[in-house]
Amino acid sequence: MTPPLAATGASPGAQTETGLLLLTGGRGSRMGVPKHLLDHPAGGTWGGHLVRVFASVCPKGPICVLGEPLPDWPTLPRLDDPRQGPAVALRTWSGLSAPAAQRWWVVACDQVRWTPTRLGIWLARAAAVDPDASHWVLARHQGHLQPLGSLLPAAFRPRLADMASQSLLALVEPLPHLILDLEGNEWLDVDTPEARKAFEKAED
Repeated sequence: MTPPLAATGASPGAQTETGLLLLTGGRGSRMGVPKHLLDHPAGGTWGGHLVRVFASVCPKGPICVLGEPLPDWPTLPRLDDPRQGPAVALRTWSGLSAPAAQRWWVVACDQVRWTPTRLGIWLARAAAVDPDASHWVLARHQGHLQPLGSLLPAAFRPRLADMASQSLLALVEPLPHLILDLEGNEWLDVDTPEARKAFEKAED
């Protein structure tokens, strides 16, 4: 069931013009299994949770999985990840065809604290400061820029495909971008067994 706009904080435009690019191809092995396959306290896998969050806020938004498939969403469009880091993965995806969207929510499968309410607020904030999707909109959380979880204009994809940078921040720098100072645990990765235990305990 799609939450009402009053609950998500999203505008109709934010719902229909945003796509999801979910990165599931990381090499991390500290969790014992790939992170996108871990069980989420809310049900399903970590990767599947992010798809459900997005779909509840943007029910008409296109979705692309960049990396490994999700067992709870096996029919989603998927592309192979070169497994050379998120910047290379994003550059590779940018050089390929993609469904129509004004901007893309680029998120990693270990940013599992997102909820429909928090995503709706983020989309509304970004749309307010960048209504024409002419900037890459990033959060700065606890003093750190967050290229994952950011909103990437679809119009930037050809330029990204031609870049050679190996880091996400290096991709952002030469492009028009906006930075919003934000609070909220949704920006924190869950990337160690200790962080996973703390996350799951908080969700109980």
